Amino acid sequence: MSFPTFSFPTYFLGMASCAGLIIAIGAQNAFILRQGIRREHVAAIVAVCTLSDALLISLGTAGIGVVSERLPMAVPVITIAGILFLSVYGWQAARRAWRPAGGAMDGRAEGVALPLGTAMLQAAAFSWLNPHAWLDTTVLIGSLANAQGAQRWAFAGGAISASLLWFTLLAWAAGRLAPLFRQPRAWRVFDAGVAVMMAGLAGGLTLRALNA
Repeated sequence: MSFPTFSFPTYFLGMASCAGLIIAIGAQNAFILRQGIRREHVAAIVAVCTLSDALLISLGTAGIGVVSERLPMAVPVITIAGILFLSVYGWQAARRAWRPAGGAMDGRAEGVALPLGTAMLQAAAFSWLNPHAWLDTTVLIGSLANAQGAQRWAFAGGAISASLLWFTLLAWAAGRLAPLFRQPRAWRVFDAGVAVMMAGLAGGLTLRALNA
C-alpha cells in the first residue's frame, strides 16, 4: 500500500485559505482579545478555539461538511442557539460599558474574573454555536480541502496551523495592549464596540433565519 507524498504547496495553500477567513475581528476573536488583555486563562482559551477549529476542519475534510443535507435541523438549531448566545453576551458587554467596575484597572482586574471552566465553555460556544464558523470552516474549508484530492489532509493541516498561529498571535498582541486598558474609559469603549458587534451578528443571523 502506497501513501501519497506530503505536498508543502498544498499545506501553505490551506494556511492561506484559512487565514483569509479567520483574520477578522468577529465574535470569537473579540473574546480572545478581551481575555488576552485581561491576561486571564489565555492558553486554555487559545487551545479550545484551536481544537474547535481543528475538529470543524477535520469534519469538512472527512466529507461530512454539508451539515444541512445530513441533519436538516442542525443549522436552524445552531442558528437559534447562536442568536441567543450572542445576544446575551452583547447585553453583558453593553452593561459593562454603561456601568463599568470603576477604579483604575490593569489587564486582570477589570470586572469579575471568569472561572477557568466558564471561560473555556464560552470559547467553545463562540465556535460551535456560530453558524458562520460551521459554514466557513466546515463547509468551505472542507470543500476546498476535498478539491485537493489525495492532498486534502495536507490542505487541512495547513488550515489548522493557520488557526493555531492566528489565535496565538492575537492573544499575544492583546497582552501587549494591556497597559492601554488601565483606564476605565478604554474598557468602556472596547465593551461598547463588542456590544455593537454582537448585536450586529445576532441581528444578521435573525434576518437570515427569517428569510430562509
